[in-house]
Amino acid sequence: MRVIETSAAVTPKLTGRGAARRSALFEDLVALLVGEGFAQLTLDDLAARLHCSKRTLYGLADSKEQLVRAAVVHFFRRATARVEAVLAAASGPAERLSAYLRAVSAELAPVSPRFFDDVAAFEPAAEVYERNTRAAAGRVQQLIEEGVRAGVFREVHVAFAADVIASVMVRIQRRQVASATGLGDAEAYDQLAELLLGGLRRA
Repeated sequence: MRVIETSAAVTPKLTGRGAARRSALFEDLVALLVGEGFAQLTLDDLAARLHCSKRTLYGLADSKEQLVRAAVVHFFRRATARVEAVLAAASGPAERLSAYLRAVSAELAPVSPRFFDDVAAFEPAAEVYERNTRAAAGRVQQLIEEGVRAGVFREVHVAFAADVIASVMVRIQRRQVASATGLGDAEAYDQLAELLLGGLRRA
């Protein structure tokens, strides 16, 4: 799970005078969107829920669309840092792969289904999630390669395995797995971890 974006288009205006207040407000905004989604919320709604003026929101970004995209980038950037921290603390190929996928699941578990649905329907946000998903699939490939080299995992065609895994992860991101199975994104990552570890470990 890795996505890093620093362009002005996705970075809220958190520097200068009043930076601490804007930073706290932005964190509250991210929590609101992640918890409830955003398609149904207007700028007036956001201002009312966050107890601020629309002018204050415009101090963070120039439009609702930019606010939403910045919030989505922030959510994944923060989740990425926590997932990588969990991975860094794990040892052994099987443990590292399990830790990584379960950490991804843990980061997604508190997120509302409505947020994921809204992200999938809003192209700028969906693009952020998809890029993050593909980066995560690349990370999983690296972890499988580690396990094969160490003799912990069976000799599999790593590129093929990675392609299959990436396809599943993209289907999760696009809400196709949720539609087909009823599994939430976090639950789907838990199931993916079980399948991968069961299939890769040497008997």
